[in-house]
Amino acid sequence: MAEEIAEQVPATEEKVEVKVEKKKFFKQHKNKKKVCAFCEDKNKTIDYKDANRLKKYVTEKGKIIPSRQTGTCARHQRELTVAIKRARNIALLPFSGD
Repeated sequence: MAEEIAEQVPATEEKVEVKVEKKKFFKQHKNKKKVCAFCEDKNKTIDYKDANRLKKYVTEKGKIIPSRQTGTCARHQRELTVAIKRARNIALLPFSGD
């Protein structure tokens, strides 16, 4: 058995140069720009009485989610904050989470 292995392996030891390609750890892809949901669909309006829609823009702790995460434009983000604050004042939304 050992003789068979010895026959397969060459007797002279030559240094073989092996190129090792570095793996890219980070995927290089372009992030898609988020589109404002309110600009995209003109029928959607921001209303402080619509608590179900406003809950999407508030965290569990009660913080308003920033526009860079939701994709809303600056104009609609300002309208959202006013609507969320009004809904909190009339107790449709909680000020803080449980």
